Amino acid sequence: MIAPKFKQDNEKERQLWPEPPQVLLQRLIHRVESVLLGKRETIKQMLAAMLAGGHVLLEDVPGVGKTLLAQAVARALGGEFKRIQFTSDMMPADVIGGTVWDSRSGEMVYRPGPIMANIVLADEINRTSPRTQSALLEVMEEKRVSVEGETRKLPNPFLLIATQNPLSCEGTNPLPEAQLDRFMMRLSIGYPEQQDEKKLLEQYAEGRRIDPGQLRPVVMPEEWTRMQREAQLSYIHPELIELIVGVANATRISPQLSVGLSPRAGRDWLRASQAHAYLEGRGYVLPDDLIATGEAVLLHRLEANAGIRGAKIHAAEELRKIWKGVQLSGKAAAMAGRGMK
Repeated sequence: MIAPKFKQDNEKERQLWPEPPQVLLQRLIHRVESVLLGKRETIKQMLAAMLAGGHVLLEDVPGVGKTLLAQAVARALGGEFKRIQFTSDMMPADVIGGTVWDSRSGEMVYRPGPIMANIVLADEINRTSPRTQSALLEVMEEKRVSVEGETRKLPNPFLLIATQNPLSCEGTNPLPEAQLDRFMMRLSIGYPEQQDEKKLLEQYAEGRRIDPGQLRPVVMPEEWTRMQREAQLSYIHPELIELIVGVANATRISPQLSVGLSPRAGRDWLRASQAHAYLEGRGYVLPDDLIATGEAVLLHRLEANAGIRGAKIHAAEELRKIWKGVQLSGKAAAMAGRGMK
């Protein structure tokens, strides 16, 4: 078996929690699920990405709860929350802020944009122009903004949750590859099960539907930052690192794919698997953690060759074939074999 190794400093820090952080995380999941019914796995994936310090892209048809999920997670995490409703006429300064004339001081001063918050919801991000979309590139990777030659850091922690409608919807602009690659995960909520939809309608009919804006925070920003540090200390065996490198390399040489995985994708997969292990209460990563986060982290970064019908489905199939083709030795191989089938 892949032997876990723990760092003493990490263990000492975990013992200082008044209650185990995994209890807080499960409470957070339960609170968000009280608003978005029956989507526990999606919520868990989203929290794993955010624990890993990454940003999340929610892509689905209108009306399934993308904005609802983002609002509920933001409220449950605490900290300052801002929402940006993207439209076709928005300018970069509407996002990152700009300089304005201050009549009192007689000079130009910086007016912060809505991006200056702990958690930012970028709603319908693909309805704005590529110029405005590009304003988020520096924000997402370096967590800072540059205005009039001056650089300003964003609050810590900083998390971006973006929603987008499918490109088949009218009035949408595709996100550039450089920006897609900066999202740690792309998630889809999907339609609810019949029993969950029935419960949802009953809540509306009886007037007991919970507004996400009324959710009370489960953790504070300082606690969330500490959880992020602890998650990054989760041990990952060298064989699993070889697996990540092997999958990434296989996508780059695959004749079925025109765009393979970047080194950033490998880093994000590693971080996401560590965060998933942390959510499960472990201080070490198993192949199951890589399996659980793999498609959400990797699939939106792959592009099938031009002319292939159903390119998104084809890329997913190719990723599963690559997973099966990359070998692990010993018991790790048997454990990994339970995954992408």
